[in-house]
Amino acid sequence: MSSLFITATGTNVGKTHTTLKLIETLASQGHKVGVFKPIETGVTDTAFDATILLEACKKVNENFKNFSPKEITAYTFPLPAAPFCADVDNTIQIKRIIEKHEELSKLCDILLVEGAGGLMVPISKEYMMINLIKELNAKTLLVTPSRLGCINDTILSILALKTFDIDFDWCVNLYEDKEHFSEVSQPYYDAVFPNWWSVDEGMETFTTSLL
Repeated sequence: MSSLFITATGTNVGKTHTTLKLIETLASQGHKVGVFKPIETGVTDTAFDATILLEACKKVNENFKNFSPKEITAYTFPLPAAPFCADVDNTIQIKRIIEKHEELSKLCDILLVEGAGGLMVPISKEYMMINLIKELNAKTLLVTPSRLGCINDTILSILALKTFDIDFDWCVNLYEDKEHFSEVSQPYYDAVFPNWWSVDEGMETFTTSLL
């Protein structure tokens, strides 16, 4: 496997936090890790997420040592919105994203690709983030929240991934409302998804199965 796509049920769920955990865990297991942020919005001077990911990557992979955040992204836009809305001049070309993915994949054992928002975030009028995942043929890790309503969000995202026949696993980022999670959400997960795991517990088992 050349890449792992990290997506979520929506924005501010914990994709970057999860990707940093993946970098740390995979590197500790002896793998050369790379990072790619295809599209980042809300960027004025520096791509915040790309910068954080790159700094972590530089510590474990010398091939990324001289890169700038711009070199691990394909597109950045100042408007903090879905790529389709942020791309006011219609500049996004999927071919460029694919080419950047192929370029960075050659520099690592596994390329961690962090999406923007959730699966159905539009990149263009008819091309969603889930279409990009499918085209990259990437194993996918879905990050779900712990707040009230997470069951609905999780099931909808799982259904979308299954509809597109995408190979995926999923985990919970125990962050928001985590003090209530064991009572209001976990009972359902325990009953229906007994193998569910959290970002902070289960990462090592998950990464061991990747390569």
